Amino acid sequence: MITLCGFSVSNYYSKVKMVLLEKGIPFAEEAVKTGSKDDAVLSCSPLGKVPFIRTEHGAMCESQVIIDYLEVAYPNPPLVPADAWQAAKVRELITFIDLHLELVARELYPQAFFGGEKDEATAARVRKKLEKNIAGFKRLAKFSPYIAGDRFTMADCAAFVSIPLVALASKVACGEDLIAAAGIDWKPYSRLIGERPSAQRVVADRKAEQERAAAKAG
Repeated sequence: MITLCGFSVSNYYSKVKMVLLEKGIPFAEEAVKTGSKDDAVLSCSPLGKVPFIRTEHGAMCESQVIIDYLEVAYPNPPLVPADAWQAAKVRELITFIDLHLELVARELYPQAFFGGEKDEATAARVRKKLEKNIAGFKRLAKFSPYIAGDRFTMADCAAFVSIPLVALASKVACGEDLIAAAGIDWKPYSRLIGERPSAQRVVADRKAEQERAAAKAG
């Protein structure tokens, strides 16, 4: 059985979890915080990042590598089109979401979500880059009704867990939801994906973990 290691508040953990749930793959979960220096963790994820998985074949890290492996090892139901070009276009969208939106917006998370001091210089710099990258993303995303077209794909797993984070972080740190400001009406899309059992599970698990953390801190 696959063991998914990480924590439910992580959007990349949730991305992998959605794929596992969509495919109906049996899996267990193991709580691991990011940045661990434990040798048992570093042997699976050399940078101490989450998520990673443990399998009968060994361990594997990096969320996109993991879901690409799952797609090949568990092809049904498929989460990428059979056509090579269309499959690559799905992964192109994921690259934009993960690297050009979420990773850029991540610089805002300390002040947006974790009580960090307001940093106007960082907010202005990130805003400029996000505005450029969101405009590029808008040219690729279809939202018809799914992000890559008329069928649910692994790109929707990436989008559902990251786009709201980018939108909220920019709203808090920059004073404006930069995704909505670019003319992308992402909330109806998020509600559509949120009707799926896999999405409901990751949202419920994330909320439960946040409540546990709040209770522990209080």
